[in-house]
Amino acid sequence: MFRDFNFKLLVIDKLMYQDKLIQPRFRIADILYAKGATGDLWKYLREQDLLYTVLEEARQYFTDLEITPDQLSAVDELTTDGGLEIYHQCSPFWDGEDDLFDVTSLDDLALLPNLRVIHGGEAMMAAPGAEDTLKARGIAVE
Repeated sequence: MFRDFNFKLLVIDKLMYQDKLIQPRFRIADILYAKGATGDLWKYLREQDLLYTVLEEARQYFTDLEITPDQLSAVDELTTDGGLEIYHQCSPFWDGEDDLFDVTSLDDLALLPNLRVIHGGEAMMAAPGAEDTLKARGIAVE
């Protein structure tokens, strides 16, 4: 359904962590501890050289997560911010200093018929023609 994984993450953050319309909330720590991680996750991820990447367990979960048309219709605004909960679940120690979560395609806008506002749209602007595409759809960037 979604073409851009990072765009899907923005939608999931809104539905799962902000509006709580998708439950249960995904927690990467639970997955890592179930896989045998013990103690300090920073140390575990550093030893595995996984500090600044999307963890495969999170990528797979969010890629496979089904979002219903009703849930998609409920999305009227999105927030792009380095501090989003979903980013910490994908890459717990990501520092927001790179383009790991930049949206590179706005094709998925068609899935959100009621989207009207994007707060902090910097992550969206990496997509080609973003400004024109958002304006043509009547989506404000604040």
